[in-house]
Amino acid sequence: MTTRRDALKFSGLALGAGLALPYLVRPARAQNSEMAALLQPGPLGDVWLGPADAKCTIIEYASMTCSHCAAFHRNTWPTLKERYIDTGKVRFTLREFPLDPLATAAFMLARCQGDSKYYPITDLLFDQQPAWAFTPKPVDALEQMLRQAGYNKQTFEACLKDQKIYSAVNAVKQRGLDVFKVDSTPTFFINGERYTGEMTVEGMEKVIKPLIGA
Repeated sequence: MTTRRDALKFSGLALGAGLALPYLVRPARAQNSEMAALLQPGPLGDVWLGPADAKCTIIEYASMTCSHCAAFHRNTWPTLKERYIDTGKVRFTLREFPLDPLATAAFMLARCQGDSKYYPITDLLFDQQPAWAFTPKPVDALEQMLRQAGYNKQTFEACLKDQKIYSAVNAVKQRGLDVFKVDSTPTFFINGERYTGEMTVEGMEKVIKPLIGA
């Protein structure tokens, strides 16, 4: 997992590092009030995948520059989506917890083109993270990469100047920090229970299967 303290400075931007196995930090079942608080959306709303009546709900807090978040989305996410989200057994949303200005910019760019582009853009940026996050000119690399998502120089720059979206992304992070005590990425809330660190498919299935009766 990546913590704010562990973040490394790279080209003037904090880029996450650090690794730990996922662990359950709150053993008791989440109370209804806690779950209700978790489900409250941020200023821009949550972008949910999977049916609202799914027996299992997963909320992920991630940073776009966190290498372990990227590893989860490359290695675990495709199988999780295919087996559980696309089949209606799990409901999932990704929430913004940027650890540095570059991650904030990446989330803003994922948000600027509407909900339908949110996961295509975040998936692209996680998949190609080394090609933009760890380069001497990451913002220039982002601009080039997101041309395939429909951005041009004007719309790219306009998005990064959008104060409403900037404030909304940071509000999600601040609430995660203040209310849910998120302090590292990735952090998952599975039916309200917190798991911290990069999770494998097998690790997630150990949690998910009892909840969905599999």
